Amino acid sequence: MAILKVIELLASSNKSWEQATANGVKEAAKTLKHIRSVYVKEQSAVVTGDTISEFRVNLKITFEVK
Repeated sequence: MAILKVIELLASSNKSWEQATANGVKEAAKTLKHIRSVYVKEQSAVVTGDTISEFRVNLKITFEVK
């Protein structure tokens, strides 16, 4: 039986929500091993003038504890 842990983190990108998600997983993988899944809980964006300047995601990352 595997033991899984879920953490929540925030990530951002100036390109897209998909890139923000990839940035979050990449950064988490620097300290977490055995990442199993990522769930995008919320999305938001920062607007500067009339354009989106930053895409933000609130992620839940599930990883196996060994």
